[in-house]
Amino acid sequence: MSLLLRHIVDALGGSLEGGTGDTPISRIAPLEVAGPGDLSFLSNPRYQQQLAASRAACVIVAPAMRDAAVARGACIVVDNPYVYFARATQLWRQHTAPAGQGGVHASAVVDASAQVHPSATIGPLCVVERGAHIGAGTVLKSRVTVGEGCRIGERCIVHAGVVIGADGFGFAPEKGQWVKIEQLGAVRIGDDVEIGANTCIDRGALDDTVIEDGVKLDNLIQIGHNVRIGKHSAMAGCVGVAGSATIGAHCTVGGGAIVLGHLTLADNVHISAATVVTRSLTQPGQYTGMFPIDDNARWEKNAATLKQLHSLRDRIKALEQALKAA
Repeated sequence: MSLLLRHIVDALGGSLEGGTGDTPISRIAPLEVAGPGDLSFLSNPRYQQQLAASRAACVIVAPAMRDAAVARGACIVVDNPYVYFARATQLWRQHTAPAGQGGVHASAVVDASAQVHPSATIGPLCVVERGAHIGAGTVLKSRVTVGEGCRIGERCIVHAGVVIGADGFGFAPEKGQWVKIEQLGAVRIGDDVEIGANTCIDRGALDDTVIEDGVKLDNLIQIGHNVRIGKHSAMAGCVGVAGSATIGAHCTVGGGAIVLGHLTLADNVHISAATVVTRSLTQPGQYTGMFPIDDNARWEKNAATLKQLHSLRDRIKALEQALKAA
């Protein structure tokens, strides 16, 4: 399968320079491995050396890199090469996707009371429980479970193994034992949400867990009960968000980070990988809370010093007070 450069530019825009629209493109490939039939992109000027050495048939570049790209060969000049690359992958998928999208796979189990839009796709071994709602154009890959009363909006992609609407972790202690709190809420997912493989989103205890429009969740993420995630926020793999946390719009959370329960993150908060968020963050910005890696012997010494900081602080305060008194 191939596309002519002309077809790509006609569909996505941009200025084709230094080459011909009749050039066939058989693959989209990284700059360093692209060959004569491939389309690639350069979004970071630091990799200009790779551009000069690349054998790609055409490279997507920003205006600042135009001259260097034309000196090498064909290029498509656009304001944001990375976004153009993303749209090029979508175009490629449209041309290579198998026909017959939509419908319910024969092995899926869909309750008679569930509402599945005719344009939605329910993959092999999926389960859609009583009263669930699946919106137009949404795709459930294999083995997805959508629990009772949960709602998924339009044009969502839910990857293999996702569980939406399992019980939240709610128990009341009594005499050394645990009494289950029935989880009476559901999960509400907006439009254009993508959820990675084996991610779990728990139903709410009383009110619903809410994932707003445009949210992107990676693989193996745990979203606790009654969490709310604002529009167009994104989380990398293995993030954990504990119950009743509220995350604003346009936030990002790096891989392996943890957000403790009942906290609030403002809009445009960005959490570094492996950070543990232990307090609410009311101002936008980048936040990091990880202890730097080191060889084990030095790490143990540093950890032992950290344990003494409290007593050292008290000693310094006592010295300051003594100096003031003198």
